[in-house]
Amino acid sequence: MTDANDASAASGAHVLVGVAGGIAAYKTATLVSRLAQAGADVTVAMTEAATKFVTPLTFQALSGRPVYTSAWEHIESQDPQHISLATRADLAIVAPCTMDMMAKLATGRTDDVVTLILSAVDRSRTPVLLAPAMNSAMWAQRSTERNAVTLAEDGFALVGPAEGWQACRHVGPGRMVEPEELLEVALKELEARRGAGGEKMER
Repeated sequence: MTDANDASAASGAHVLVGVAGGIAAYKTATLVSRLAQAGADVTVAMTEAATKFVTPLTFQALSGRPVYTSAWEHIESQDPQHISLATRADLAIVAPCTMDMMAKLATGRTDDVVTLILSAVDRSRTPVLLAPAMNSAMWAQRSTERNAVTLAEDGFALVGPAEGWQACRHVGPGRMVEPEELLEVALKELEARRGAGGEKMER
């Protein structure tokens, strides 16, 4: 459930949620549902790998909007949709943000619909939250550490990861933060934009 403050912060906001291919994608379903309940206009984009964990139909039902799974499809218009989706977004969230997704974003690769849309987001105007999720050994890799530093320097905000039980039966850092924690961070970002007179939220 959401309270009045949640609804006030998210009401009318355009939130883009990118889903990468990790088991933690099931948590993202709860996040999308909570954002929608708070009054946000949520658009979900999924990598092909993400669709192996949670179906696009699940996110379509929770968001009440079409789900983007390919950079080649045109759902709402014939315009370059990655541009329009990026421009419309008041906030973008990638959850889960896998090791592979972090590497792509850190190096500017755009070979799936999520990275393509994010490549067109002006991060000086639209916050982008990343919720890392991976095995603890993957999180400890030097390459992941370098990518995390690069992403922070490039203006992305990493939320987590948390420490705990993982699907690989290990316990350690790398677990995606819970949807409630990510929602709280998202609402604070939206409230800050609203307080600053975010022009896109006023449309």
